[in-house]
Order: sequence, then structure tokens, then C-alpha cells
Amino acid sequence: MGYVFLLLAIAAEVFGTSLLKSTEGFSRLWPTVLCLTAYAASFALLAQVVKSVPVGVAYALWSGLGTIAIVAIGTAFLGEPISLV
Repeated sequence: MGYVFLLLAIAAEVFGTSLLKSTEGFSRLWPTVLCLTAYAASFALLAQVVKSVPVGVAYALWSGLGTIAIVAIGTAFLGEPISLV
């Protein structure tokens, strides 16, 4: 069950990160509320994950898969280029 929660935590974090641009520096209320709620859900789920999955494994998967997903979303939907940087 820990890995199911981990996938949900990753999805929530990716959702929150994909909303960052639409918050316009946290000046737009509803995108900001959704973004921060997604981040809170992600951390709450991650806290449950580390009860059954080693912290190093959980964090490595959470950060790595989240990074891959947000790069893909950024290039596909937000018009961001892929570069070495």
C-alpha cells in the first residue's frame, strides 16, 4: 500500500507544480489554493509512505519521477523548451 500512496503523492506534487505558473506569483487566488492544497496532500501522503517504505527510496522515487513528469508536462503543455540546463 505504501507504493500506491507514493504514486498518489507524486501525482499530487506534479499537479501542484504544474499549477505554479498559473498562480502568477501566488497573486491569483484559486490557482494558488489548488497549488498549495496539492502540495499539502503530497506531503501528507509522503508522510504515510515513509511508514512502510525506506525514506531514501521514497524520496528518490518521489523527486525523480516527479521531475521527469513535470519536465514532460512543461514541454508538452506549457511551451517550455528542453535544454541541457
